[in-house]
Amino acid sequence: MAGTPRFEPTGDGRYLPISEHGLIGDLRSVALVGTDGTIDWYCCSEFDAPSVFASILDADRGGRFELAAIGPARTKQFYFPDTNVLITRFYTADGVGEVQDFMPVDDGPAESDRHRLIRRVVCVRGALPFRVRVAPRFEYGAVPHTLRMAGDMAVFESEKLTLALTATVPLETDGPDARADFKLSEGESVVFALDRVGGAVDPRGCAATEAERQFTATVAYWRRWLAQSRYRGRWREMVHRSALTLKLLTYAPTGAIVAAATTSLPEQIGGERNWDYRYVWVRDAAFCVYALLRLGFSSEAEAFMKFLDRHVTTCDGGPSGPLQIMYGIDGRSDLTERELPHLEGHRGSAPVRVGNAAAGQLQLDIYGALIDSVYLYDKWARPISSDQWDDVCALVEWVCAHWDQPDEGIWETRGGRKNFLYSRLMCWVAIERAIRIANRRGLPADLNRWRESRDSIYRRIMSRGWSRTRQAFVQHEDGDVLDAAVLMMPLAKFIAPTDPKWLSTLDALTRELVSDSLVYRYDPQASPDGLRGDEGTFSICSFWYVEALVHAGRLDEARLAFEKMLTYANHVGLYAEEISSTGEQQGNFPQAFTHLALISAAFNLDRALG
Repeated sequence: MAGTPRFEPTGDGRYLPISEHGLIGDLRSVALVGTDGTIDWYCCSEFDAPSVFASILDADRGGRFELAAIGPARTKQFYFPDTNVLITRFYTADGVGEVQDFMPVDDGPAESDRHRLIRRVVCVRGALPFRVRVAPRFEYGAVPHTLRMAGDMAVFESEKLTLALTATVPLETDGPDARADFKLSEGESVVFALDRVGGAVDPRGCAATEAERQFTATVAYWRRWLAQSRYRGRWREMVHRSALTLKLLTYAPTGAIVAAATTSLPEQIGGERNWDYRYVWVRDAAFCVYALLRLGFSSEAEAFMKFLDRHVTTCDGGPSGPLQIMYGIDGRSDLTERELPHLEGHRGSAPVRVGNAAAGQLQLDIYGALIDSVYLYDKWARPISSDQWDDVCALVEWVCAHWDQPDEGIWETRGGRKNFLYSRLMCWVAIERAIRIANRRGLPADLNRWRESRDSIYRRIMSRGWSRTRQAFVQHEDGDVLDAAVLMMPLAKFIAPTDPKWLSTLDALTRELVSDSLVYRYDPQASPDGLRGDEGTFSICSFWYVEALVHAGRLDEARLAFEKMLTYANHVGLYAEEISSTGEQQGNFPQAFTHLALISAAFNLDRALG
């Protein structure tokens, strides 16, 4: 993409920068493919399963699947148009070759447990040699495995998982790894297929004809899916890439949507802000529903509603309320956090964590995000059922009784609970959207109590969330710290986007938290969050900022800020959670929150521009 920055490995040359990756997947798991042709992140057979390849977290012990031209080569990576099939092209003095990476997604239920990963190598011009090395390291590199050859197949066996690698060139063993060198001339190709085997899944080769069939079927699947999009605006390529990315982060068996594809990619190189994002955040998934509904993808919204119905049960209210803030992709609530000390972390950024202790936090804003998504689903997709309405009523009643508690807030701070304005705002959204549903559908509700609670929250925010000193709405009650989360106030229709108090707040945020259109979520020095180190700008906040400018009528500023944000995407249009001061991607990658915010900003800016 024109204008996109390119970064060479810095510091430790064993690691590609986070941004130097594309993503493939089969709606059950994903793999990151580096621009050097190496798969350095892959979990089989689910998003949150232990890794098989994790050299992005430890170049020596994590495991990898290398496939590249031998000798000096320039590389270029791109997606096959309108698909999640990734192409990594190698340009050498003697020819041009490419690796086509994809995971079949439409091969029927009998094949879904195979989790096949196909790497097809094609020489498109001249002739050039390639080298492949497959070095799995099971259970995050902590469990040994054996390797045996069975004809043209290499079988990697560990205690809990067996993988079979088939190839259309001879494979050799090299200790626990499989390798091969081969040379291709123009028009020739080689296929490598990695399958999970065992149980009802028998080993099966992947001949060139089968690889071609599965390539064609996978391309057709993604194009059929994307054809449902109703977006015809100015930024079609980036919006559709974001939609395809959100779909890749969907777990088809349950309808869950994970927050990101990875764990422990650092928010600051060498820092401790390294978290596991391979779970279903109620907030993130609910916002995804909004973004996908905007584009016309109602089946994904329906699948997430079914996930809530089948896998998420409300309780009377523990430390985190009737809902946890996040769940496993199968709906499980136990996400115990632990560290993996044997892994050094990306470029030495330890600790590496799996699980997430924030699951036990109280974050009141999730109720607003969830009920807003239910409201939009009921309005744009399908009327909710009576049972679903009963669940909404139970949540609203809980919010009415508990909205004025301190909590950890949207940013999951680990420095103690506070009376965060954003949490109050989204409690207001929860009640207000439920009132809308009840009025529109004529559904039973204690409207007098709901209205009273809604109005109490409004008055509380306006009196204690407004700082006369800063002339701005601030992070928490009776404070003076600015927080980009308040950008949601006009977006959630809490305050008019041209209200003088809001315009004053927008100006204050622009002065203190915005840097060349990029937005910091808050100043951790002014508002300690219980963690060491700094962080980059938060990309979702940058897109919220665009929307706030749109609603304020500052369209020229909004368009410039949006176009600048697009230049910070990586070479295939993907975003991590944050952007560093040097413009490099930081944090887990790619992040659903960022891509859904891009869709929303593009949609609203496009509509405002006419």
